[in-house]
Amino acid sequence: MRKKVKRSLIVLCIGMISTALLLSGCSGSGKTSGGGSTAESSGDDTKPITLSVFMDAPGQQPTADNKIYKLIKEKTGVSLNMEFLVGDLQQKLGVMIAGGDYPDLISGNDKLINAGAYIPLEDLIEKYAPNLKKHYAEVWNQMKDPKDGHIYVLPSYGVYTGSVHDTTYQGPGFYLQKDVLKEMGYPTPKTLEEYFDIIAKYKAKHPDMIGFETLNFDWRVFPLQNAPEHLSGHPNDGGVIVDNNKAQIFADKDIAKTYYKKLNEVNAQGLLDKEAFVQNYDQYLAKIASGRVIGMFDQHWNFQDGENSLISQGKIGSTYVGFPLMYPGAKEYYRDRGGLNLNRGFGISVKAKDPVRIIKFMDALMTEDWQKTLQWGIKGEDYEVKEDGTFYRTPEQRKNADNNTWKLANKADSFFGYMPKMQGSYTDGNATDPGTQPQEFYDSLKPYDQEILKAYNHKTWAEFFKEPGPNPVYFPAYTIILEDGSAAQLASTKLNDLSVKYLPKAIMASPSEFDSVWQDYVNQIHKLDIKAYEDRMNEQIQWRIKNWSSK
Repeated sequence: MRKKVKRSLIVLCIGMISTALLLSGCSGSGKTSGGGSTAESSGDDTKPITLSVFMDAPGQQPTADNKIYKLIKEKTGVSLNMEFLVGDLQQKLGVMIAGGDYPDLISGNDKLINAGAYIPLEDLIEKYAPNLKKHYAEVWNQMKDPKDGHIYVLPSYGVYTGSVHDTTYQGPGFYLQKDVLKEMGYPTPKTLEEYFDIIAKYKAKHPDMIGFETLNFDWRVFPLQNAPEHLSGHPNDGGVIVDNNKAQIFADKDIAKTYYKKLNEVNAQGLLDKEAFVQNYDQYLAKIASGRVIGMFDQHWNFQDGENSLISQGKIGSTYVGFPLMYPGAKEYYRDRGGLNLNRGFGISVKAKDPVRIIKFMDALMTEDWQKTLQWGIKGEDYEVKEDGTFYRTPEQRKNADNNTWKLANKADSFFGYMPKMQGSYTDGNATDPGTQPQEFYDSLKPYDQEILKAYNHKTWAEFFKEPGPNPVYFPAYTIILEDGSAAQLASTKLNDLSVKYLPKAIMASPSEFDSVWQDYVNQIHKLDIKAYEDRMNEQIQWRIKNWSSK
């Protein structure tokens, strides 16, 4: 039931960088400390080196002449040998852990932390990475593992500077195609009944379309499992809901039964994709990219690649708008302030040959100049600057940024998505990326998108959701680590296994059999040591409140 919030890869880009600035604070050599792993620094921060990197999601290799990776190599001496996930993540991690054969950098994962795959980073950061230390200063305590106090992963999202502008929306919601909204007279569904009524009426006119899509594959089970918490007015805490700082599972609660009974009805009406429960992630994205899916519950970042393909094909009307559907009487809590993405980002493995050089490299990329290059691109090529210093893009530059083929040669999206990054605004007032630069965002929209927003009296996609208040101190609960082999971890794993098995069974059952299948599911849940799981979550929630409240 745990879900990776990893928000969508922020758009990359800007200006040429001086070698002196890139390497500021990056001289000297030394040894890593902690974890029993010691490695000497090469002592030469520009000597050519190739770092092996594993990404825990599918992706495409950049072109050999990608200009950003070439610039990185030119200025830092670092080349990246990137491996993307193929197949099942848990199987891949299991093989990696069993053999103890790790690359230099690995994208953060609780299983790898529990397996001792990473070296502690706090001493390396203190000694060699002033930019990283400054970046993480306000969240330093949050980054520490509650078990031993070490920092193992550099969070990739959730650290903000300056002003923050929400323009796009990457979070959870019930999504509908823009063409559907236009043809149906721009409705604003607020309940499940209104939402599925729109799908039913549109599919009746367009029978070749897929009505409702979902995903139940690998760790990406949240499109199927997480909707009940939002429908009932809770933020995204993964497999639990938290009221008054107390967590409990919701899989066996009425808020879950109500949702899946509705999906059972939807399936009986022929509105649910018949292949939904046997498809993998790539197949799911392919259906999104085909333009045939009317709607789905998901997090926007999770289907972003499919939507990017639609944009590249010029099928803007087949892209999506999200809506915050609610149960009667519930208060909306879909959109949040993007909590720190704990244990999601890069960690340095115990097999890394030169941890000091690696941390210096990561530190160099945390200067404003590098961040502008990674998020905006090259000045004069990917963006322009007005006389008042405001960054903007020409129509041609915006067109390039929407082209996946162009991006493989001109951006470093894959690596940047996992590395530490500035979010909010730079010291010169410009937003950290084009997507959150207010005027640039609006100007970059296609006329069709502007038409949709105008119909709803909105300026941004984020406005379809209620503006969030401050995050609870503990938030988000899904980042709480469950120790391998513990009763809590075992209960959580078995609960997820039951959900993966029984939810499709209940949804695809005849309506007359739903209650029986659901009760069997609940009975199986109650055989688990759910108390151990909830106790661990509540213990850590209280720990966070006590140790994080001052930050």
